Amino acid sequence: MAKAKAAPATQQPFLTDIKTLRARARKHIEDGAVTASYQADRATVVKLLNEALATELVCILRYKRHYFMASGINADAVAQEFLQHATEEQGHADLIATRIVQLKGAPNFNPDGLAMRSHAEYVEGDSLVDMIKEDLVAERIAIDSYGEMIRYIGDKDTTTRRMLEGILAMEEEHADDLSSLLEDLGR
Repeated sequence: MAKAKAAPATQQPFLTDIKTLRARARKHIEDGAVTASYQADRATVVKLLNEALATELVCILRYKRHYFMASGINADAVAQEFLQHATEEQGHADLIATRIVQLKGAPNFNPDGLAMRSHAEYVEGDSLVDMIKEDLVAERIAIDSYGEMIRYIGDKDTTTRRMLEGILAMEEEHADDLSSLLEDLGR
């Protein structure tokens, strides 16, 4: 049996030569971290990130309300979970706003239209169980939303994708926490 010949290796170097890298870095220096190799549609990514920012802000507000409004026999432990989630959502909002600025966009913190830009709704809930359920619904929305953003961005913007993947992992953890709380409360 004849052995198949290996395809000839291409002569293209793994990395652009240093002189070219240095010259490219000096062009369009005002673009900061966004270089010519950035492959995503920056305007679309900034729009998606502003929607994610609005979602995080709405979630912070809902979790904070639930923290203060939690009452009943199991309220203390559940309220602490709400507060922890609100704090973590604030961290997500900060990461997203920072990335928007790195992409030369402007983070939209304007309260006008915040609920319309958010993927998740602001639902107060009447009881502790209702609050947990509403937060779980919002986390499930965030999980789907971030998953879609990650698939859209793909390899075109690895920094944004990695950031969103980290946020997604925490949203999944939040959903798991809330689901466990519902089980613990017997509902």
